Amino acid sequence: MPTTPPARSPADSVAEGPDIVVAALSARALAAAARRAGLQPAAVDLFADQDTGRLAEPCLRLPSETLRLESEPLRTALARAELRDRPLVYGAGFEDDPALLAALAGGRPLLGNRPEVVARVKDPFHFAATLTRLGIPHPPVAPAWDGSPGDHLRKRIGGSGGTHIAPAVAGEAKAGWYVQRRVAGHAVSVLFLADGDRAAVVGLSRQWAAPTADSPHRYGGAAGPWRCPERWAGTLSAMLGRLASAFELVGLNSADFLVTGSDFHLLEINPRPGATLDVFDRPPMPPLFGLHLDACAGRLPDHLPSLSECRAAAVLYAEFPTRIEAGRRWPGWTADRPTAPSVIGRGEPVCTVFGDGPSTSAARRHAERRQRELAALAAMEMQT
Repeated sequence: MPTTPPARSPADSVAEGPDIVVAALSARALAAAARRAGLQPAAVDLFADQDTGRLAEPCLRLPSETLRLESEPLRTALARAELRDRPLVYGAGFEDDPALLAALAGGRPLLGNRPEVVARVKDPFHFAATLTRLGIPHPPVAPAWDGSPGDHLRKRIGGSGGTHIAPAVAGEAKAGWYVQRRVAGHAVSVLFLADGDRAAVVGLSRQWAAPTADSPHRYGGAAGPWRCPERWAGTLSAMLGRLASAFELVGLNSADFLVTGSDFHLLEINPRPGATLDVFDRPPMPPLFGLHLDACAGRLPDHLPSLSECRAAAVLYAEFPTRIEAGRRWPGWTADRPTAPSVIGRGEPVCTVFGDGPSTSAARRHAERRQRELAALAAMEMQT
């Protein structure tokens, strides 16, 4: 059974190396959460952003031409002497390759869902069959669309971030992809803890897309906590408990729904900590990284406090190729700040922008105003 690594003093951390390794497409949120929990993390991801480098030592950037985690660079990074035996907490980027996750867990504690659990959760056909057995509403899935009536979406198995989702067209099945029936509703994500048998809700968030012509479902951001209707709260808690038991989920996970009134459809489970760490990991909430480690060891909190103010975390994408010069000053309400000098390609993420407000809609509007401010400054810099 995994155990929580003990917190060390800053002097001990420098002398002995990191307590824990966090790895993801972008590991900044995990690194920040680990620091809030009193741990000294090392970080491995595709960006090695400025703020990640201040949070983690070492902070290693992996080469990638496709913005996906690649096996050999990742395994080489984790084989470094100071990281070799450290526990690993993983975020987004491993869902499409549970075998890679299994290989990484070969010589170190893996503090999260086991690779075989990830494989079951991210197999869309096994997942749908389990939901049917549990009586949980969900959109039908198939290997390919046969042209039958109704809107359908084509998705990559294990994909994240929404850029892989597109309208389906009739045709032959393609390995690694599936088709899901489109259903109505607004996007709600539930962050929850699980101990392999039970679940505890951390919070609900409203999510939105930042669409482009090529990626109509590209992830835009999330705001929470969203207050769900009372008539839905009891059903939700019971359903998450059934899911935790059926899939043997542990630690922090998120479940994505489409909600219309009191009706809902479960789209997927992300079996790892995700983007809404930025929304919920703040006082008076206890450090979520510590709760994740406790839940992996079979311990769930008896009670979690409510957050009064809402927070939004929105992704700012580059509208045109953008050069980040050395010495650029970033507002305190940004995160995932790119290293400099560098060039951000059109459509690529520039940074995360935070906003606050009395409701999820107000927090989102606040973040979007700040996004427009940053985009206007970038446009002015391009003209000088």
